[in-house]
Amino acid sequence: MIRFLWYVVCLLFVAYTSNGQYKRELRNGWQCVRADKTPVAGSGMLRGVSIPGSMPAVVPGTVLTTLLHNNLIPDPMYGYNMARIPDMYDTGRAFYTYWFVTDFKEYAKGNERVFLTLRGVNYACEIYVNGWKVNSEKAEGMYLRHRFDVTHYLEKDGNNRLAILVQPPYVVGKPNGGQGGDGTIARNVTNQYVAGWDWIQPIPDRNTGIWDKVTIEKVYGVDITDVHVVTHVPGVRIAADTNQAPAMVTVKVRLHNAGIKAVTGTLQYELGGAMVYWPVNLQPGDSVVVSPVQTIRFPKLWWPNCMGAQHLYPLKVKFVYDNGSYADVEQCSIGLRELTTRWNTTTQSREIWVNGQRMFVKGANRILSDAMLRFSPERYDAEVRYHHDMHLNMIRVWGGGITERPEFYEACDKYGLLVFQDLWASGDCNGRWYDPLKADDTTTRRNYPDDHRLWLASAADQITMLRNHPSLAIWCGGNEIRPAADILKVLRDSLLPVLDPGRCFFEYSNHDSMSLRAHDGPYSIQPDTFFWAHKSWGFNSEVGSVGMGDIESLKRFLPDSSLNMPHYDAAIRKWVADPAWKFHKFYSYDSSVYAYGTPQSVKEFAAHAQLVNYNQYRALMEGTRAHMWNWYTGVLEWKTQNPWTAMVGQMYDVYLDPNACLSGMATGAKPLHVMYNPITKNIMVANDRHETVRTGLRITTVKSDGSTASDISVDSIYTIPPDTCIDLMHFAGTPIGGGFLRLTITGDGGGDENLYWLPDERASYRWLQNLPPAAIQMHAVAWTPCKELIELYIDMDPGSTAFFTRVSVVDKKTKKRVTPYFMSDNYFTMLDGDGRKKIEIRYDATYSIPGNPGEVMLCVEGWNTGKRFVEIQSQPPSELKK
Repeated sequence: MIRFLWYVVCLLFVAYTSNGQYKRELRNGWQCVRADKTPVAGSGMLRGVSIPGSMPAVVPGTVLTTLLHNNLIPDPMYGYNMARIPDMYDTGRAFYTYWFVTDFKEYAKGNERVFLTLRGVNYACEIYVNGWKVNSEKAEGMYLRHRFDVTHYLEKDGNNRLAILVQPPYVVGKPNGGQGGDGTIARNVTNQYVAGWDWIQPIPDRNTGIWDKVTIEKVYGVDITDVHVVTHVPGVRIAADTNQAPAMVTVKVRLHNAGIKAVTGTLQYELGGAMVYWPVNLQPGDSVVVSPVQTIRFPKLWWPNCMGAQHLYPLKVKFVYDNGSYADVEQCSIGLRELTTRWNTTTQSREIWVNGQRMFVKGANRILSDAMLRFSPERYDAEVRYHHDMHLNMIRVWGGGITERPEFYEACDKYGLLVFQDLWASGDCNGRWYDPLKADDTTTRRNYPDDHRLWLASAADQITMLRNHPSLAIWCGGNEIRPAADILKVLRDSLLPVLDPGRCFFEYSNHDSMSLRAHDGPYSIQPDTFFWAHKSWGFNSEVGSVGMGDIESLKRFLPDSSLNMPHYDAAIRKWVADPAWKFHKFYSYDSSVYAYGTPQSVKEFAAHAQLVNYNQYRALMEGTRAHMWNWYTGVLEWKTQNPWTAMVGQMYDVYLDPNACLSGMATGAKPLHVMYNPITKNIMVANDRHETVRTGLRITTVKSDGSTASDISVDSIYTIPPDTCIDLMHFAGTPIGGGFLRLTITGDGGGDENLYWLPDERASYRWLQNLPPAAIQMHAVAWTPCKELIELYIDMDPGSTAFFTRVSVVDKKTKKRVTPYFMSDNYFTMLDGDGRKKIEIRYDATYSIPGNPGEVMLCVEGWNTGKRFVEIQSQPPSELKK
């Protein structure tokens, strides 16, 4: 144990946390070639030497990313293409072993040192600079960052060549249809989903490649190798308080004299308007840790989404020589917050408290952004923003994938999403249960991976990389199973107490310390009443349902020949789906779509599915919140997205196109939300805010023929305590034979509105087929030149009802959707007498899928509105100006 901890300390000497002033990414000009296709060895990878057979490479990226870029493989997202790409299990590892080469300009003089950092390589690599081998032993592990002093290998004229030989995981796993294939992919310290799961096909190259950033950093003698920020916000805080009591910040900084001379200088940083100075003397090769403690008066705090603002303080740490010159600079953003947990004896589960306030967890799971690891800050921002707009406050990063990137955490810091970060184990691969598809027995699998030391070194490194983010809330040993016993002991008892003391830790995702006797699920279609009536575990880490997109989403990845809707075969008494749907992991909707009428086309089937999507996820969140603090302390929905074109469990597809699941979740998770309990017939209000709210209530019912049955303003004014869900009144006056029920709260509530379409006595919604076409007029206005903010005004003629209407942004020429875009409301309904409705659309033209769209317009389509395209004007007409 002592030797191992010393190894970790040495590792942290070469760790780093954020962007230094003299750091730049090597992103352009990369070439690659399959290693067995070139006679050039590492020592021959010299500047100016041509590499026969090389092609442009995508870095960061994987081998598949580069092959797709060069049109050497078909798009793995489309049709059966993933199965048409040679799989590593069949080809052997050499087929996906590649050289990646780029030229760069850099030199060092005097006391300067130049460092090369690889933030993520999968799986093993040999590194050469100007033909000199940099690493004496292979750098291994998907997650462990590698940093090397390359000063002595640089050419004096500054013209250099970097060559990296990248080899796949040592055990590639057999993709036999099991969760993680035969499970042996987990013998490596890498992601497990690449051997296949029930939401993805196997990834043929197992994500081999330089999948994260490569950077060059110049340091002038003293190197800042680690910055660790610990915040303390004592007491109970109120988000709206502008006169907060002080908060304390400890900034631990590790300094290493990488130069050849003794130095004297000062560690400096500014935080909250105050400067901190710390004198330092270092001999060549020396390292020292300094830990100034600072009190922040009248701090601006960081709060999770829906609890308060997400204030971030910039922090720039620098070492300055006595002559005033800089040696090194590191910078990041920090949030002042304190997160603790408590055990709820009623629910038998863990509670989360932030800044002294209890937080009901409304969260979701995610896998990773893209199966080919094509990440970007813009994509991360869009995905986390979708979670913010759904009013969620936590994201769990599943353990069979990656440790999420700093850019993901930056987006979570920005939008207030706490992160529950699993480390790399799963019940499927790591042996929680017997599985005949697995190559090894459960005892063997529970001791995966083969190299425990590498797993722990990688964990130490990732903890160090991410621990300063205020969004990071929980470390978790693995998905549904704890790591191997010796790994767990060091992680729990040594690494976390030293590297990230005070952070919440669970041994695995449904461990008894999080929720007593917890399991996962269900994951399939349920009656909407299930989520209200069925008592699950106090904190369910995974519960979900269906999630296919509409016809526009399906057309992106299914060939025309496969656009066939599922049907029930009475002869075999089973639901039958097109083979391409099964390939893309379609989960059956059973007969739920037929409650809206028999669909006549795949387009209609997908449209009915959106109604099911909306109700499933609204009911999931409402049913959970109805029992907050007596049944539950929180829930994590499974899941908001897929990294591939799968057809299950997603609020938006891999192209960032949202479906009705997102809108249903956003409705059910509103911070102050009125809802109807279909079991008790009670009208309830859930209040996540940490303030008492006084509300009025309005109840509107509409019969299935479109006539208004009642429009009642309840005389009572209701007082809704903070952090509660309460019954307002019993209401059994819903229309017989189906119809609409709309609940509206006014006053402090700000006008929350929730509309239900109710089934008839046969549990059917077929009455919706009788709605007449809606008569609506629309006008869209862009208030900014690039259309970042668009306002859509919809006016409806008297006597009309516009049901389940969707708005999207489309390319004006092709009429195809341009994503991502963010709506103030979507899949909405306007009843007779509503008059005008305004929808705000936010769209960033600088980042979209597909890239570089032309002029955009809006598409409005609904159950009974048809499909309409709306031009975006630069200014409103005179009647809107009023």
